[in-house]
Amino acid sequence: MLNQKVIALLNDQVNKEFFSAYLYLDFSNFYEDKGLEGFANWYKVQAQEERDHAMLFYQYLQNNNEKVQLEAIAKPDQTLVELMDPLKAGLQHEEYVTGLIYNIYAAAQEVHDFRTMQFLDWFIKEQGEEETNAHDLITKMDLFGNDPKSLYMLDNELKSRVYAAPSLVL
Repeated sequence: MLNQKVIALLNDQVNKEFFSAYLYLDFSNFYEDKGLEGFANWYKVQAQEERDHAMLFYQYLQNNNEKVQLEAIAKPDQTLVELMDPLKAGLQHEEYVTGLIYNIYAAAQEVHDFRTMQFLDWFIKEQGEEETNAHDLITKMDLFGNDPKSLYMLDNELKSRVYAAPSLVL
């Protein structure tokens, strides 16, 4: 039986992960409107990852005989103007999500909930990858984004990203 605070945080994370998917779909729409199909694809794949993360939290709660509390998902409210805007907002959001995961881990650690801590270890590693990917996109845009030919090549590179299901097994 999980601690009530930990349960509440895990349930909240289900909602936060679905919001992340909405946010990344919003970024994808922005890039589609700009004619950058590769960037749009990159964020569609990112949205799928976030939906799967939500489902991992969902399944973890169910596997521990806890009720999943689904809440309304907020509409993304980012103002996106420049091509760099979604990239910077994406990094900021990933750093925020990392903080959320750390908070759940700390709450689980406080009550010696080793099972939840072990479950969260995968997400801690995943968030490191997410932040690195976001940093890398910003670096590439800084380097190539002002040159149309280079931006075209970068966009084509991002078109090749395909979805890979999470490696976490519950």
